[in-house]
Amino acid sequence: MATLKVPSSVPSPAEDAEQLHKAFLGWGTNEALIISILAHRNGAQRALIRKTYNEAFGEDLLTSLDKELSSDFERAILVWTLEPAERDAFLANESTKRLTSSNWVIMEIACTRSSIDLFKAKQAYHARFKKSMEEDVAHHTSGDFRKLLVPLLSAFRYEGDEVNMRLAKSEAKILRDKISDKAYNDDEIIRILTTRSKAQINATLNHYNNEFGNAINKDLKPDSNDEFLKLLRATIKCLTSPEKYFEKVLRLAINKQGTDEWALTRVVTTRAEVDMERVKEEYHKRNSIPLERAIAGDTSGDYEKMLLALIGHGDA
Repeated sequence: MATLKVPSSVPSPAEDAEQLHKAFLGWGTNEALIISILAHRNGAQRALIRKTYNEAFGEDLLTSLDKELSSDFERAILVWTLEPAERDAFLANESTKRLTSSNWVIMEIACTRSSIDLFKAKQAYHARFKKSMEEDVAHHTSGDFRKLLVPLLSAFRYEGDEVNMRLAKSEAKILRDKISDKAYNDDEIIRILTTRSKAQINATLNHYNNEFGNAINKDLKPDSNDEFLKLLRATIKCLTSPEKYFEKVLRLAINKQGTDEWALTRVVTTRAEVDMERVKEEYHKRNSIPLERAIAGDTSGDYEKMLLALIGHGDA
């Protein structure tokens, strides 16, 4: 499901670090060399390169990249080079700032990472920002958004396949009753979405659909301008069909007037080692063109080359 292409024969971290150092020397930076290395190494390999680079040249690789690169390409390289937990901590922190604030990014991290990965992201956040992720999110959100996001971040879900069908039936009815009453922020809705395993939630929502004749997200669309309802629907989609959620983020990022490069960068760098193949399939099915063609038509230069490499376009 990952699209990252790693060569069958990978140079040692020392060789990669040396080549990256060479890419920074002279009058112009060798961006193609940087892409050929970093866009074709997995998380463990990138971490070793970064460690080796620091030991050999006395500087964090991220600092060197920051000095030499610029604009969207720089941001894509920097976010990609971070270890996954560091990256999620960075993205979550960016999402609490005034100019880059986004409840959706917080929700996306909480719902699409494994329980262990979410725990590691919160550890990384604590180490880097000297606060808990939940504390910052609670401080920068309010009302219904806080009521949903903080429990989502606090979750440590069971990740097995076992489900309780009796529970699925009873909780499907709870959801139906609350939604019928337009009590969208009810504690019971929040409890079910923030504590149950994804398998259990799927069983509950399947029963909801079969018993009441509508998918739950269709019943949550009475007010298309309600921002909390939009986030609630996105939460359900993230928990049950992440590839459909990320397809929509990419579609909106590419099709809007003026590309949303930050959303495009975030999705490609966070999903390339996870499920980008499935996201690409969903994108092609929904938009009738391959994702690589859409990206190539909407970006340019080294930024385009980096994104295309990460989604598996071309040879490693």
